[in-house]
Amino acid sequence: MRFHRHACLCLLVCFAASPVDHLLAQRQEPVPQDLEEVGITERLEEQIPLDLGFRDEQGRKVVLGDYFSDRPVILSLTYSNCPMLCYLQLDGLVRALQDLDFSPGQEFEIVNVSVDPNESSQRALVTKCKHVEMYGRRETASGWHFLTGGEASIKRLADTVGFRYKFVPERNEYAHAAAIMIATPKGRLSRYLYGVVYSPPTLRLALVEAGQGKIGTTLDQVLLFCFHYDAASGSYAPAAMRVMQIGGCLTLAALLLGVVPFWTRGTNAASNARNQDLATSTVPPKVPPEVTAHAHSVAK
Repeated sequence: MRFHRHACLCLLVCFAASPVDHLLAQRQEPVPQDLEEVGITERLEEQIPLDLGFRDEQGRKVVLGDYFSDRPVILSLTYSNCPMLCYLQLDGLVRALQDLDFSPGQEFEIVNVSVDPNESSQRALVTKCKHVEMYGRRETASGWHFLTGGEASIKRLADTVGFRYKFVPERNEYAHAAAIMIATPKGRLSRYLYGVVYSPPTLRLALVEAGQGKIGTTLDQVLLFCFHYDAASGSYAPAAMRVMQIGGCLTLAALLLGVVPFWTRGTNAASNARNQDLATSTVPPKVPPEVTAHAHSVAK
C-alpha cells in the first residue's frame, strides 16, 4: 500500500514539474495538499550563488564555485532517503549519459545537492557510488559530486533555481518535482530538462549550448544553429528561419559549383580561340612559285 501511495505521488510530482505551471490549474480535481507548494519556476540566465557552502561526499568543506570553471554543469536537487522519485530521476540521468560520448569530469560536471539538511556525507557517498557503478565508467567518479549542507544554503540555492519543495512530516519525506538543470561554466542557468527520462540527443545539445563553444563538435554547433529548444515538447526542434538560411546557402553553393566550371571552360575556349587567331595572323602568306620566278626574271 505504501508503495502505491509513493508511486501515485511520484506521478503527480512529475506532472507538477511541467514547464507550463498553469497545467495544474486546469486539472478538474483539486491538487493534493502535498503538491500545493511544489513545482519549478524556470529562471533562465539566473546566476547561481557560487559562494554557497556545502560538504562533499567525503565530508570536506566546499563551495559551489569549486565545480564551475571551464565546463558546463548538470545540477540536480534530490535526497538519498527519497522513497522513489529521486532514484528514478538519477537512474534516468545515468541511462541518458550512457548513450553519450561525453564524460563527467571531462566535458561536464555533475553536482547533486541534497534537499535534506540532515543527510550525512556518508549517505551521500553511498548514493554516488551506486550511480557511478550503474554508469559503468568508474574512471569518471571525480566528475560526480554529491553535496550536503545546512538548510540556509539549500534553501537559497533552491530559491535561486526556482525549485519549490516541501517537507511532509506525517511521512517524514520531501515532496518535490523531478528535473535537472544545465548551467554554464560561469554558473548561469541555461536549460531545464523535466521528468525522469531524458533524451540523450536533447541532453547532449543542452550541454553543448551551455558549454558556449567549449565542448562538442562542429556538427553540434551546426545543429544548435538550426535547432532551438522547444519548452512545450522538452526537446530541440528545427528553427524554420535558420533552416531556410542554411538551405539558401546550400542552393547558392550548388549553383556556383555548377556555373563556375562551365564559365571557366567557356573562358578557356575563348582564350584559346583568340590565341589561335593571333598566331595565324603573324605567319607570312605563302607566295606561289610562278610569282617568285616572274619576280626574279623582272629583276634581271
